[in-house]
Amino acid sequence: MTQFELFSELPTADAFKALYDTTGWGPASRDTAFYQAALAGSWRARAAYAEGQLVGFVRAISDGHLHAFITEMIVRPEFQGQGVGAALLGAIIADCQAAGLDDIQLFCAKGKSAFYQRHGFVSRPDDAPGMQFKPAG
Repeated sequence: MTQFELFSELPTADAFKALYDTTGWGPASRDTAFYQAALAGSWRARAAYAEGQLVGFVRAISDGHLHAFITEMIVRPEFQGQGVGAALLGAIIADCQAAGLDDIQLFCAKGKSAFYQRHGFVSRPDDAPGMQFKPAG
């Protein structure tokens, strides 16, 4: 099991970009300023470091009263399955609950729903509200 530490401070944009690039979710050509601007929109965040390297990150955006949305939950592939994600998710959920937020939502990456279900999340029924914008083309 890898030793890691959690921090509530945002990582540097360079470290976030390097971590984000491990997901394949966006083009690697995005510059650091793009990630700096994204980080600035965070309501709460937790970062996991092992030997000074950012190995995991989770952040939420929220109105601070009604809803919180976990918008990134990333653990470097080589650190997955070692408790990093569970610690990050538990910490951000605790942050939300401490603020009185009970409506905590997220989209999970394909194949990752079992992880979130183990931590109290449930899939929305097919006939429940919720949609994602997908531009044409």
